[in-house]
Amino acid sequence: MAALPSDIHPTDEPQPKKVILELEDGSKFAGTGFGFHGPTSGEVVFNTSMVGYVESLTDPSYRGQILVLTYPLIGNYGVPASDKDCFESSRIQASGLIVSTAHSDQSHATAARSLDHWLAEENVPGVEGIDTRKLTILLRERGTMLGRVLPADYSGEPVALFDPNSTDIVPEVCVRQPQLLRDLGHDPNSRTELGHVPRPSAKKRVILVDCGVKLSIRRELLRRGVEVLQVPADYDYTGERFDGILVSNGPGNPERCGSTVSVLHRALALNRPVFGICLGCQLIALAAGARTYKLRYGHRGQNQPCREKGTDRCRLTSQNHGYAVDVTTLPRDWQVWFENANDGSVEGIRHSRRPVSAVQFHPEGRPGPLDSEDLFDRFVETL
Repeated sequence: MAALPSDIHPTDEPQPKKVILELEDGSKFAGTGFGFHGPTSGEVVFNTSMVGYVESLTDPSYRGQILVLTYPLIGNYGVPASDKDCFESSRIQASGLIVSTAHSDQSHATAARSLDHWLAEENVPGVEGIDTRKLTILLRERGTMLGRVLPADYSGEPVALFDPNSTDIVPEVCVRQPQLLRDLGHDPNSRTELGHVPRPSAKKRVILVDCGVKLSIRRELLRRGVEVLQVPADYDYTGERFDGILVSNGPGNPERCGSTVSVLHRALALNRPVFGICLGCQLIALAAGARTYKLRYGHRGQNQPCREKGTDRCRLTSQNHGYAVDVTTLPRDWQVWFENANDGSVEGIRHSRRPVSAVQFHPEGRPGPLDSEDLFDRFVETL
């Protein structure tokens, strides 16, 4: 056997990066780091999906959260180029990623890089080798908790536990100025700034209240031939020309979004078609006078069954939320549209007389089943 060259030593192989996940109740989990090697903190939540880690990590609803994926092998199909439809925003929104096993050798025709490289590029810590089954059971029994990821040899400043529910974090993930979108074209992210519109349009116009909207929601609207005026969550759009309003998904505690609820309350009085998705459902409920509450561990996954009230129909849905509408506080003119078949929580509401409705799940899927895309058709037909 030939001897190794004198400048090559087996001990030069990169050593595993040991990291610790600490939860606010004192629980600790040791693992191996990948991606960015540094500290992070946030609300630790779990998602039961088998696929869709690119969509989930770029979903603005995960802002301020450390995402635990229960499926045991993550990363096997790599990460595509950032112009693909599976990206729900321009960057990773989650504060960290916890998996059982991270696969570094991607095997998909569209893969442009590995999950490890992507996380490193975006300064997002990943942890593998943790017993995610034990961690998930703990979160189910005690509820979601704040936590932090620290390198085992960390010696920097103390890392405070960040609570995304204690403040309004929606401004971090929404547009800063109104933007007018007319069609998908060749770039689903293309847009025209308000004030520089080249010509008038006869299309129906939808106000998209951006609370951290997924790009796939924009695509679903544009595919149906409407014009979309995407506005910041706290923007007063009641004086704009529009035919309907869609209130988007987003992160954090809905009761922290006071300015968004205030504008929405006035908009409901205009009697225009309004549709809400996820956080948008909670905000519409608040604007109508109802209350919301925090679920113990939320609904995050691609197979949540939702039963349509008054029928035998049940939809399998994609979900990502930690709050729900308190059914006991709904005003008299409002009714439950969908309910979760697992725990009975509210999954959709609608007004008994006005064209206003909302769902807690994601009808655009991505990741997840596309069985509920017809809800976009219903909304556009009411314009």
